[in-house]
Amino acid sequence: MSNQNISTFLTLPVELVYRILDHQLDFTILCSMRNVCQRFNNIVDSYDRYQTLTTLDLESSEIRDIGAQHLSNVLRYNTTLTTLSLARNAIRDVGAQYLADGLQHNKTLTTLNLGCNQIGHVGAQYLNDALRHNTTLTTLDLTRNEIRDVGAQYLSDGLRHNTTLTTLNLGSNEIGYVGTQHLSNALQQNSRLTTLNLGGNQIGHIGAQYLSNALKNNTTLTTLNLGCNQIGDVGAQHISDALRHNTVVLN
Repeated sequence: MSNQNISTFLTLPVELVYRILDHQLDFTILCSMRNVCQRFNNIVDSYDRYQTLTTLDLESSEIRDIGAQHLSNVLRYNTTLTTLSLARNAIRDVGAQYLADGLQHNKTLTTLNLGCNQIGHVGAQYLNDALRHNTTLTTLDLTRNEIRDVGAQYLSDGLRHNTTLTTLNLGSNEIGYVGTQHLSNALQQNSRLTTLNLGGNQIGHIGAQYLSNALKNNTTLTTLNLGCNQIGDVGAQHISDALRHNTVVLN
């Protein structure tokens, strides 16, 4: 009986399959409705909603690492998605590894929001690998991911090799002056990044000095958020000195 049911399902008229797809969530269509068989793949590919799906917002959907694994497969083959929001999904370093693997093969995604997850410095290392190979991502949000100094070091390495990322949000990641030093060194070599958010970290006046040195040599960064970093008067003086050579807007 089960074989008969499968056979019937695979030979359903195209219009009936479309009606089934009409009642599915975008996430289900992307992750569960493909790779049943080649015929079903062809039908999904021709489905109008699938063809025009450019934004997938899964914020606070509790997809966790297993959901990230499914999305990794999507990123490998999908050619329509440009924006993917996965904020607040309890994604850890394992999930970040899956996503990074998908990003290395993806050719269309431009914006990825991973804010308020738990990827840590290990997850940042995996994303470093993705930044080295991905050529389309322009915006990456890693707010509140506990990447700390080690994670900042990994991402800095990715920034040295990446040629497309223009916006990087690292707010509230417990990054100190050591991580800031790595980011500052990367800024002196990166000629693409225009917006960097370091608000809510722990860079202090020493980190501000590192950034000051970077700003004297970087000519592409236009917006820098240093709010809530305890840079003090000394750090403010360092940044002020840099602004004599740079037109970056501070937030």
